Amino acid sequence: MDFLHNELGFVKHCSSMPMTTATTAQHPPSKRRKRLQDASLLEGPMLLLKSVRGFSSNQSITWLACVPFALFGLGVFNLSAHAADLPELTPGFLANNLWLLIAAVLVIFMNAGFAMVEAGMCRQKNAVNILAKNLFVFTLAVTAYWFIGFQIMYKADWVIPGVLKFGGLFFDPAVTADDVINAKLVPSADFLFQAAFAGTAATIVSGLVAERIKFGEFVVFSLILTAFIYPIAGSWQWNFPELDDAGVLIGDAGGWLAQKGFIDFAGSTLVHSVGAWAGLVGAIALGPRLGKFVGDKSQALPGHNMAIATLGALILWIGWYGFNAGSVLAMDQTVPYVAVTTTLAAAGGAIGATIISTVLCGKPDLTMIINGILAGLVSITAGCDGVAMWAAWLIGLIGGAIVVFSVAFIDGLKIDDPVGAFSVHGTCGVWGTLAVGLFNIKHGLFTGHGFSQLGVQALGCIAYAVFVVVTCWITWKVIGACFGGIRVTEAEEIEGLDIGEHGMEAYPDFASAGN
Repeated sequence: MDFLHNELGFVKHCSSMPMTTATTAQHPPSKRRKRLQDASLLEGPMLLLKSVRGFSSNQSITWLACVPFALFGLGVFNLSAHAADLPELTPGFLANNLWLLIAAVLVIFMNAGFAMVEAGMCRQKNAVNILAKNLFVFTLAVTAYWFIGFQIMYKADWVIPGVLKFGGLFFDPAVTADDVINAKLVPSADFLFQAAFAGTAATIVSGLVAERIKFGEFVVFSLILTAFIYPIAGSWQWNFPELDDAGVLIGDAGGWLAQKGFIDFAGSTLVHSVGAWAGLVGAIALGPRLGKFVGDKSQALPGHNMAIATLGALILWIGWYGFNAGSVLAMDQTVPYVAVTTTLAAAGGAIGATIISTVLCGKPDLTMIINGILAGLVSITAGCDGVAMWAAWLIGLIGGAIVVFSVAFIDGLKIDDPVGAFSVHGTCGVWGTLAVGLFNIKHGLFTGHGFSQLGVQALGCIAYAVFVVVTCWITWKVIGACFGGIRVTEAEEIEGLDIGEHGMEAYPDFASAGN
């Protein structure tokens, strides 16, 4: 009540002042203060705070509670004002943006698939930690990518032409008349789709470092990966040269790999291999889990829930339609074609992995069937729009076979990859990128176009491997030095990260003897 009386007294006092004097002193005609309803979303918060009397007092909490509502109203007003300036929305504009929004949601839902595959294939005592990492990493990726990553990858100016963009924060969500007339993507839909890809790259790392990394240190690494490392890598390829109808350069020359003709349609290398190389460096820095290697032999540490892992694989398969078909960035005849090549590659991958694992082990291995499906999906991601359907199935089949041998090879190097993430995303990411140089209808070796494209594809694979390994090695080492290491203690690892890192269990009502 005292606060209310003070405010009323202030208003009464102001009302008794001469109008001319008050106007002259507080609002000179040459420097009229901008009204809140005329402010942009960036100017609104400061304008609103400046208008609050007694901001430093204890009662300011009441005013602060009104800020979100005021900003919401301001946002609605600005959006309405912008909408009034736009031409009538065309069917093409609506279809393209609606499809990209749906595709973005499908890719975001892949986080559930990654979480279930990783948790199911790891031990019960670490389930909460794995679920927490997979859930939280996407929130980090979206935040870091919104803050600076999207600018670095697409919007900023080149600091080193074709190699490094930098400058500015956030992105401008304004929709222009040109966007509507030419059925372009609105900036918000574009950002959401690209942020989902950044989250995927960070999630891949989680599988490689599972069951022995500190939660906080993993958080810090994920922020750096999605804010800087992944955006820089992505800018090399997905900034295409701006050409006119005659093929003459009229604008930005694009990333250096795009200039050379490197092809990675949806990210076999740019997303999957980048995440896999980052995770591999982390796995090497951490060392293997306790009991994984005894002498020269690798010991099986079976996962605790194959049903969840299988469901996760199916969720990832469905989400991949957003990943690959969404990368068309429009709703046209290419979308269903990409969906079919994606499906055929997944089927081929499962068949290839099942045959090879049965031949080597005597019986079909469910974990290899799961990884075979994912291997086929990763393998086709780079070339899903430009290969024949028979080639898509064959690329997936070979990817499924490769993943079985790759898992054994990584184990032979005494690198502990709990879920086979590097074999799926790294080895098959490289294979899928090289497969473009072999099977692409317009550029492939097997379609009569020589070795040129294959050489460019190999150059891109090497460049990304070197860049990510070097930058991530430095990042992991700096994080370890700053926080006293990146691995949990031996006692925490034996007890399980659920208790040590989170103080809870995934299955508190069940015995944990099988951990």
